[in-house]
Amino acid sequence: MGLDDKIGNKSEGLGGKAKEGFGKATGNESMEAEGHGDQAKSKLKDAGENIKDAFKKDK
Repeated sequence: MGLDDKIGNKSEGLGGKAKEGFGKATGNESMEAEGHGDQAKSKLKDAGENIKDAFKKDK
């Protein structure tokens, strides 16, 4: 996995966490759900990159 991908995925996850927290603090359920979704998407991208890395190591 490239460093750019790692940084981007981590950034997206942290942004989602902040968005979720802000949504909870303000009572905005839509923003809270969107933040949770951003975190899930970030984790899914990380998993996909890890799979790619595993195949690259096998070559």
